[in-house]
Amino acid sequence: MKAAPPPWLLPIVCVCVCACAAFLTSRPGFCTARFLLQTAVGVSFKGAKIAEALLKERDKQAKWNGIPLLLQKLYEHSHPNSDFSQCQSILKEISPLLSMEAMAFVTEDRKAAQESTFPNTYTFDLFGGVDLLVEILMRPTLMTQKKKQKISDDLIKDCLSILYNTCICTEGVTRRLAERNDFVLFLFTLMTNKKTFLQTATLIEDILGVKKEMIQLDDIPNLASLVSSFDQQQLANFCRILAVTISELDTGSDDKHTLLAKNAQQKKNLGPSRAEVNQATLLNIPGFIERLCKLATRKVSETTGTSSFLQELEEWYTWLDNALVLDALMRVANEEAEQSSTESSDESGLANTSTRTQLPQSMKIMHEIMYKLEVLYVLCVLLMGRQRNQVHKMIAEFKLIPGLNNLFDKLIWRKHSASALVLHGHNQNCDCSPDITLKIQFLRLLQSFSDHHENKYLLLNSQELNELSAISHKANIPEVDAVVNTDRSLVCDGKRGLLTRLLQVMKKEPAESSFRFWQARAVESFLRGTTSYADQMFLLKRGLLEHILYCIVDSECKSRDVLQSYFDLLGELMKFNIDAFKRFNKYINTDEKFQIFLNQINSSLVDSNMLVRCITLSLDRFENQSDAKVAEVLSECRLLTYMSQMSMRMSFLFRLINIIHVQTLTQENVSCLNTSLVILMLARRKEKLPFYLRTLQQMEYTEKYPGFILNNFHSLLRFWQQHYLNKDKDSTCLENSSCISFTYWKETVSILLSPDRTSPCAIVSYIDEAYMDIDRDFSEE
Repeated sequence: MKAAPPPWLLPIVCVCVCACAAFLTSRPGFCTARFLLQTAVGVSFKGAKIAEALLKERDKQAKWNGIPLLLQKLYEHSHPNSDFSQCQSILKEISPLLSMEAMAFVTEDRKAAQESTFPNTYTFDLFGGVDLLVEILMRPTLMTQKKKQKISDDLIKDCLSILYNTCICTEGVTRRLAERNDFVLFLFTLMTNKKTFLQTATLIEDILGVKKEMIQLDDIPNLASLVSSFDQQQLANFCRILAVTISELDTGSDDKHTLLAKNAQQKKNLGPSRAEVNQATLLNIPGFIERLCKLATRKVSETTGTSSFLQELEEWYTWLDNALVLDALMRVANEEAEQSSTESSDESGLANTSTRTQLPQSMKIMHEIMYKLEVLYVLCVLLMGRQRNQVHKMIAEFKLIPGLNNLFDKLIWRKHSASALVLHGHNQNCDCSPDITLKIQFLRLLQSFSDHHENKYLLLNSQELNELSAISHKANIPEVDAVVNTDRSLVCDGKRGLLTRLLQVMKKEPAESSFRFWQARAVESFLRGTTSYADQMFLLKRGLLEHILYCIVDSECKSRDVLQSYFDLLGELMKFNIDAFKRFNKYINTDEKFQIFLNQINSSLVDSNMLVRCITLSLDRFENQSDAKVAEVLSECRLLTYMSQMSMRMSFLFRLINIIHVQTLTQENVSCLNTSLVILMLARRKEKLPFYLRTLQQMEYTEKYPGFILNNFHSLLRFWQQHYLNKDKDSTCLENSSCISFTYWKETVSILLSPDRTSPCAIVSYIDEAYMDIDRDFSEE
């Protein structure tokens, strides 16, 4: 046991501590000095009481607002044998000093808030307030069962609220709390109490957002029983926390990480990631997915008029950006309403009547928007995880898709006021309002749901499924097995299915709308996989091709992201479909329009290469058919005529290889490599591969860069072998999208990489020895 400090030392420590604290509070950011001060203060509080007169004197000069004195009292009344009876009254004095600064932080512009200083929360942390509150909260867990202390719900709430306010106003506090795994896991145990749930959830979300290592849900005590104890409102808010635990840390910028770096990381991490383990943990909780589906599809109360609701909602949008804050306000409003019903109608009561009656009304639909946003995000992540098929089966069984279809007009794509609804701290051009975010999350869910899965036909209703069957019968082709096997009791009901509703709003979307990208991605995912003529015709009959061409050509879309999504969708819509090419030629009926279309393609091959691949594959198939209709379209279609020119195909091939390198390959641009391979595989089928390679060699010399393209292509193909030969999903996607067996893909790459310089199909045969550079090791730099 440490000896108490000698009596003569304490006055000196007190004076030094106060002087140091005054200096630091005037200059926030001295982390090391702050740590030393907190250590000294700990000695002072625990060894002997700092002279109250001295603290008061320094308090006035440093403008501490009495916080050190209050913390000293709090420490004295929270010792192991105390009953905490005085703690709450002390916290009631501290809390307003900190909450004022927290309110200033959330209501100021973010930039101004970051430049501001918050002396009260800083002083509170400086004198050890954060550590003291953590100790008070956790003390019952550290005591034996006989001596276990009981902390009141109100005291817990006050502690949590003060901790949260300190976290948002004082840099570094949240990270320090995040480093204490014992405290983080302890917080989850507080969520079992409904009275402390909101404060606990808010703090946990803030802490997990900065935690370096993702927590494991399995470590949370009694997780399954905890989740089952939640009501629907709590479960929706819990999804905000779950979102941090099931998402890979780099998901937000997935396309920006090179495949080389990702492959190297996967070699290091042989087992499933923590996010994947957490996803599996959630799926093992009985009834979890069913409850999420019910939350996502429950109908919204329509007790308020649309116009008054939107007016009120816009007022609340100015500073509310958290469903948890909304919950707290809703609870306060309800408590006020209950209290007002028992009070006499005095003047103050009358003055507050409008607030008490309007607040809950303006929050009901806001609640649903925020809840559904969180729930849809969790479902979307689970749909993209390792247990995808299991999740698909469950959400189909619990009728998520029909439920969302019924909410489409009234909530998901409801009309909103012309003025932009934006969250505090964002500008008018920011797409971060809950209304907008809900739409985007809904579209991401549809994309994940449809992508390469037979359950995509649940997006249709029974009549639309019958239409698909009729299209197949008319074309005299077999029906798609997935259409025949779709359980009609699980599909959409009503006059239109979800896919048709999406097409309708897509065609009405303003040219500058940010939704265009996500809408195109969602519809494209319905077409991905093995090409289905019936699926294509279903969408062609609804004018989708003309709409896409209008956006690309007539509106001359400038957004690269939107253009890429349109090109990808157009490629899936037209692939191997002679009727689509005929419709294309009917719309692009002048040389001027066709030139605009080509300019859009050539402006960025990374964005348009999937369409180039589609045209190349379709042309090859059409040329091998003897049908009169096909021959007519081949001779008339500008696009097919253009691509049939050898010089055009070689130009595309040369540029596709030139714009990518092994070190810069990402999930976004690796398609350029596969498109170049498609061109060469089709050439190999016609025994023209040597001609293509010789032409590439000649183009290198023309550009005065001998060996540059072919050396690069050789390296790219070596990487291709490493990347694809160990990935079943990727290889299946390549096979389905091209209708070329993966065996043929592998054979073609092997032939091209042959070291035999006498082989007419080997790349090395066309690189002069003086320019040979094919053995360089891949680097992750």
